[in-house]
Amino acid sequence: MKHIYFFAVLALFFSSCSITHQNKLTFLDEYVLTDSIAFKNTIIGGLSGVDFVNDQYYFVVDDDKNPRVLISDISIFDNKIHSVNFKDVILLNDSTSNFYKENALDLESVFVDEYTNEIYLVSEGSINNNKLPTVFKIDKNGIFLEQFKLPKNLSNIKTIKHNAAFEASSKSIDQKGFWVAMEGPLNVDGEEPTFSKTSSPIRITYFDKTSKNATKQFAYQLENITKPAKGDINLNGVTAILEYKENQFLVVERTYQNGYGIHGNIVRIFDVVIDENSTNTLDIDSLKTSKFIPLKKRLVFNFEGIKDKLTENSIDNIEGITFGPQLPNGNKSLLLISDDNFQVYGKQLNQFILLELQTN
Repeated sequence: MKHIYFFAVLALFFSSCSITHQNKLTFLDEYVLTDSIAFKNTIIGGLSGVDFVNDQYYFVVDDDKNPRVLISDISIFDNKIHSVNFKDVILLNDSTSNFYKENALDLESVFVDEYTNEIYLVSEGSINNNKLPTVFKIDKNGIFLEQFKLPKNLSNIKTIKHNAAFEASSKSIDQKGFWVAMEGPLNVDGEEPTFSKTSSPIRITYFDKTSKNATKQFAYQLENITKPAKGDINLNGVTAILEYKENQFLVVERTYQNGYGIHGNIVRIFDVVIDENSTNTLDIDSLKTSKFIPLKKRLVFNFEGIKDKLTENSIDNIEGITFGPQLPNGNKSLLLISDDNFQVYGKQLNQFILLELQTN
């Protein structure tokens, strides 16, 4: 067991190394949408991913009984969110393919090709029901087009934890592929985050659009949980990622703890870099028994610091991030959205958060 401990300590050391650039995130505004709005025979809620393309916002809805994509206009000006107006819903009801019937469509992330308008969807599957996570593409009518092949280390359902599979995605800056992140560690990679420092790496995988295969993959170390437990659920994982420069990301980690009511979430955003020392883990089956150097990371925003500016002094279940329109000062805006779980677990917020990204 000594070599495993050494590798865990080594991984944590490299993940905490400094990042030379000093990007800054600033809170601008919050907008809360009324819950349970009826729209085209569906309910607005479960917003688990978002992408801003050609002046429209695309949301994926986490509803395994009726998976769908929403399209909306969001009015943002003077550094404020003024309105959110939904325009259309895309249902996944393709009768010409068995893909939808054969897979568990628990959708968690979405991004759209700005040239073809093809929609890419990420599903975490259903591990308890022996259904692997999937990454696939549909057209604007919800018809299945194609899926992407999973790498070997993400194809063994016995190593994936239920509700800890594919959760986040981002288009790549070079437009040649995209990134998909796990929410939690594989059981052969590390432990779930606890109140003490552990080696808890998740995998972030790059998929090439042309070959439809994964071509590289990196390990990202999750933070430990910082608030005392009040209940029996204490989780931390990655819920959203966004590549803002080549090999540079914003990564959202969300801790959830029951027993705190509407204040059960801790949401932090990290600036993350792939450099020449980062280990490509694509051919590594187990990170517990392998030497690796994870991605460098630096905390750039903690919602604990602005809770007094938020509805009910609470940050909710943030699960999506995208670029928004350019701000008057020339900087990029970011829009983050929360998944209210359709109010199944009690009162939650359809929360839209506007941030400013200042890069060096």
